[in-house]
Formats: sequence, C-alpha cells, structure tokens
Amino acid sequence: MNPDDLAFNKNEDYNKLLLSNYRKLAQEIHMGGGKKSAAKQKAKGKLLARERINYLKDKDADFLEIGTFVGHEMYPEYGGCPSGGVVGGITKVSGRQCIVVANDATVKAGAWFPITCKKNLRFQEIALENNLPIIYLVDSAGVFLPLQDEIFPDKEHFGRIFRNNAILSSRGIPQIAAVMGSCVAGGAYLPIMSDEALIVDKTGSIFLAGSYLVKAAIGEDIDNESLGGSKAQTDLSGVIDDRFPDDKSCLDRIRFLMDKVGTFEQAGFSRKESKKPRLDEKGIYGHLPSERSKPYNSLELIQRLVDNSEFEQYKENYGKTIICGYARIDGWAVGIVANNRELVKSEKGEMQFGGVIYSDSAEKAARFIMNCNQKKIPLVFLQDVTGFMVGSRSEHGGIIKDGAKLVSAMSNSTVPKFTVIMGNSYGAGNYAMCGKAFDPRLIVAWPSAKIAVMGGEQAAKVLLQIEKASLAKKGKEITPEKEQELLNRIIDRYNKQTTPEYAASRLWVDEIIDPLDTRKWISTGIEMANNAPLAKFNVGIIQT
Repeated sequence: MNPDDLAFNKNEDYNKLLLSNYRKLAQEIHMGGGKKSAAKQKAKGKLLARERINYLKDKDADFLEIGTFVGHEMYPEYGGCPSGGVVGGITKVSGRQCIVVANDATVKAGAWFPITCKKNLRFQEIALENNLPIIYLVDSAGVFLPLQDEIFPDKEHFGRIFRNNAILSSRGIPQIAAVMGSCVAGGAYLPIMSDEALIVDKTGSIFLAGSYLVKAAIGEDIDNESLGGSKAQTDLSGVIDDRFPDDKSCLDRIRFLMDKVGTFEQAGFSRKESKKPRLDEKGIYGHLPSERSKPYNSLELIQRLVDNSEFEQYKENYGKTIICGYARIDGWAVGIVANNRELVKSEKGEMQFGGVIYSDSAEKAARFIMNCNQKKIPLVFLQDVTGFMVGSRSEHGGIIKDGAKLVSAMSNSTVPKFTVIMGNSYGAGNYAMCGKAFDPRLIVAWPSAKIAVMGGEQAAKVLLQIEKASLAKKGKEITPEKEQELLNRIIDRYNKQTTPEYAASRLWVDEIIDPLDTRKWISTGIEMANNAPLAKFNVGIIQT
C-alpha cells in the first residue's frame, strides 16, 4: 500500500486516533485516587507511587509499566480502583534490570482489591521466570475488607504472595522491601519475607494489628507509632533492618544495595549490534486496516519491526496463512510466528482466508517452533487471527490433529515466548498463537486489538437466537424492529468486552502499547529472559 493512497491515510488517522485515546485514558488513570488524595500524601512528606519509581530508577532507563489499565471500570460501587491501586513494571536500578512494585496510597490507602492481588502475582511471576530482582515499595492498608472473600483464602489469592516470597528467596532472587507508609496485618509478611527490609521514619509503620484492634482484642492502649513505627521495629524488635528520615534517603539505600547484586548464569541468546528497521516504522499505522475484517500484507508490519527490515522466511510457499521466519529485534535473534492476513492460494491451488489457521500452516508453525527451540532462539508471536478453519474439508483433513500439534509444540517450548496482539485474537486462534494461558513472558496489545471467543457479529447472532427462544417460551412475540434492537444491544455489549482496555483491565494482557514501542518491549523481555537458563525441549511431544 502506497503512503499516498487514500486508504493508507485513512488507516493512519484511525490508528493514531485510537492510540491518542489510550494515552489520554492512561493520563487519567495516572491521577490515581485524585488530586485531593495526592495532596494528603504529599502533606505527609511522601512521594507518590510513580514519583518513587521515577526517583529510584536509573535516569537513562526506561520504565515499562505493566498493568496501567488494570481495574479500569471495575468496582464502580467502591469508587473504582485505578491501576489496581499498585504501580509496577520493568526498569533498571544501579544498572541492574529488575521489577519495581509500588502501592498507590491515593487509591483507598493502597488497599488490596482482588485485581490488586492478581497484578502483584503477575509481577512475582515475571521475577520468578526471569530471575529478576524485585523491589517492593510498600504503602498499603492491607486487604480491602468489603471484598475479603474474593482475595483471602483461595490458591491465587493473598497468601500466594507470601508463598512466592519464599520461593523467590529459595532461588536466590533478591527481594528488597521499603515500608514507606502503612503495612498492616497479613501484608506485614511481604517485607519481612524479603531479603532486606527498610522503613521511613514517621510515615512508615508495620504491625499485625493496629492500635484499635489491639485495644479491642486485649484492652491495651497504645498508639500506632509506639506499636509498630520505625524505631519500635528497628531498635526494639529488629524486624526491620534500617530506618531513614525520608523517602529519598530510603530509595538511595535501595540503589546502593542493588549496586552490589551479582548476576545469574545467562541463557546465552544471540545478540548483535542493533539496527533500526530500514522501512519507516510509522508505516505500521497506515498498513494496519481500520476495519478488522479487511485483508492486508502482514509482511509490511514485520519488516517495520525487525532490524534493517531483514526477515528470512521459513517454508515461504507452504502453509501461507501463518508466516514464520528469522530476524533480529534490537540486535536479539528472534523467531517470528505471525498470522498472514492476505487471501492466499495453497500449494494445492485452493484459496485460503487470511488470518485463519489451516492444517498446513499449523504443521509448519509447529515444526518452526521446534527448530527455534533447538537453536535457542526466542519466539515472537504476532496475532491477528480469527481461528482455525472449519467445515467438512478441514475436519476430514485432520485440522484438530494438526492444531493439537501446534498447541503442543508451543506449550512445551522452553525458549521464552513473547506475544503481540496486533488485531483479532479469536477463539482457539488465541490459544495456538500463545495467548495468556500459555505463559508468554510478556503479552501486549496494540490499540487495534480485539480479544474474544469469536467476532462480535457472529457471537451476537448466536446470542440473539438464544434470547429469542427464551422470550418465545414466555409467549412473547418479537417484531422485526424489536429483533434488530435486541441484536444491536447484544453487539454493543459484546463489542465492549472485546476491546483491549477490557482485556488490560483484567490483566489478560500486560499492557496496551504504541506499535512503535513493540521493539523496545521485546528487546527488554529477551534481556530479562536471558537471566534464566533454559530447560531441554522435548521434541517428542508433536510426534503423533
């Protein structure tokens, strides 16, 4: 597509508008609990969560925030929970790549909602998978009591945080915690199960039960500072290692400690000098259609993501609805598995729909994944998929068997996997192309992403038939006008659930990103994955 074409310009305007809308939404979310709440924190001499991270990280380091949109439009009955009440991501401190997690005390005093717990577990998962040190900046009132039954007792609830603390320590992955505000009840175990625990004088406090509960439980009269303030927990109990007069001096000590952290054995992924794509990266906006159903040349996007726009295809003329090939991204060697969105002709002369996985493309991708594992090449999945091909020809040709080969090879892959949802991510196509359930080290979405079990129009027609049958049983007649109204309502509701912000709010994806930041995310991901040596890949899993 020529940059001067009307369609190119229309696509470019549409995709840039989408991106602008998400940037505006992110800015609103960054306000946390609002200006009044932020002012109260500042009046106590405290830095806000993102200010703490910005001060702590190296000045020239990026901060790749994970979960900006977590909690978006969730818990409206409680006033919302922007970013899940916790801010975190990947950055560098004293030259060492790490995860930094900071409670946002402007959001319900940093209380833990169910989605807060899920987000914190995601940070720990990334640290465990990649041997990344993790820094906790604690400022939390503990579990949000009105929702305690959704956060307290289950396997992936609050207790899992402390289990992970212990596992991280057992693997020698450093954890440093700074108590910079409240740290109450079960949450008090998080900093104390870390390897180093620091506290800020006057603003920091840590105890299993606050003064009101102590009074109610045993009748003792004591204030919170005397009970669990910085002097009590350093000089008297020895629970905390060191105390500091303010936030900045505490964060300075963390930088000092991180400067002394050693390195892990590396996986040894190939990296050479980074080169910018030869083709204009901004062309992504114009080549990606504004209508998700329209075909386009996926190679145009790939060549704008890889170094020097050099991409060597694997089995170029076979299984054409999936593109596989080798390239470098920011110098790192990668194997790319991407859905081809063009209408193509198979080796048998049959026309195949773009974005659909056929038997030959599934078989090709499975073999390519095996090859990347044997060569120790990280995998990048670029999703714009509507699912597997259906119908008698596909069923009789063994599409389920070939699809199972792809899913098995991808699931058992031991090289790190990274997933970018560029457009559609529907049904079993989401699974086969390494959706969230298949443990990508990072999974991000472009603003153009759509994630659902099927497209809105198709799903709405199925749901409409169910609703019509239900109304008919009640003896209600449906006029054509009523039917159309019902269909539109279903489509609107369903489409809202397919948006990237809906997915990001529930942490189905780690972040919604500008397509131009894709190279940075993948490069950062491979750099962190390089800290964790690989297990051996079992090639026998797809021999069926």
